[in-house]
Amino acid sequence: MGFTGLARWLNAPPTGLQLVRDNLVLNHNAQFRGKWYLSVKSYRSQLGQIPGYQIPAERNMYALTLDENVFILLEDPLAPSRADVLAAAPPGQEAAYLQSPSHYRNTFLTLKPPGGLEQLLAQIKARWISVRQTSSSNTQRNQTSGQQLIIDGQTFAIGTDWLVRIGNVILAGGAVKGMLLEAEYLPLPVLHSAIADGTSELLSNLLTSILPNIRDAKTVAVTISDAQWEDVLWDRDEELKGTKNTGMNVQDDDPYAWDSEDIMEWKQGDWVGVDRDQRSAFLIMGALRSEGLL
Repeated sequence: MGFTGLARWLNAPPTGLQLVRDNLVLNHNAQFRGKWYLSVKSYRSQLGQIPGYQIPAERNMYALTLDENVFILLEDPLAPSRADVLAAAPPGQEAAYLQSPSHYRNTFLTLKPPGGLEQLLAQIKARWISVRQTSSSNTQRNQTSGQQLIIDGQTFAIGTDWLVRIGNVILAGGAVKGMLLEAEYLPLPVLHSAIADGTSELLSNLLTSILPNIRDAKTVAVTISDAQWEDVLWDRDEELKGTKNTGMNVQDDDPYAWDSEDIMEWKQGDWVGVDRDQRSAFLIMGALRSEGLL
């Protein structure tokens, strides 16, 4: 798997999917590789309904299912962000301040198998309800399993270097709200952009070229900078572990020992395997939330 870029075609016409497909096949010699399908559900907590419990704002949860993984974003509007805590910390005390909050505003995690989240919520009778119901029934099953939005489309290959995914954004009632386009450059698992918002010129050019030439088309890039992504994936336990291990390296006097400090190791967040899907899922949920679709 390679480095990926996303774009939204906000005002795509009903024929948008076919137009992009025709452009891919005719002008890029693209080959069909299969379907692209993912679903997104959103939930809201009901903690305020607990007798004697006062809460100024409820929490939100978004779950995106892609293949065998479910990517979950939990949002607590009352909790501080990691950036807020770092900004308030005196110089040299950042690590200690980061350990003080019980949790931060956003928590991002991956679960499997699909359907496991709904089973867990039902089993523990968690106070979460689907934001937009597909059924008028008030049963617990319907409260936690309402389908809200899907992205339904196709995947194409351009030569051996590119995979392109295109899909309609379809609401629960069947209304189509534009399209999502994803381009994946297979030769590079990591590509750090020099642009502050994380936009890659290579991917932007490819995504622009596959869009049909339609007047007044509204398209936006869906991006996140490396710094912002590291903030999303920040792990309290891993950072604490790293702080404890600081200064524990011992000089090796073995004449046959070799220095490997300059070798880049894999780190969480690279564009490989489930981490690539993680980043795509986070960007997709962020784009849909900003448009009020979740």
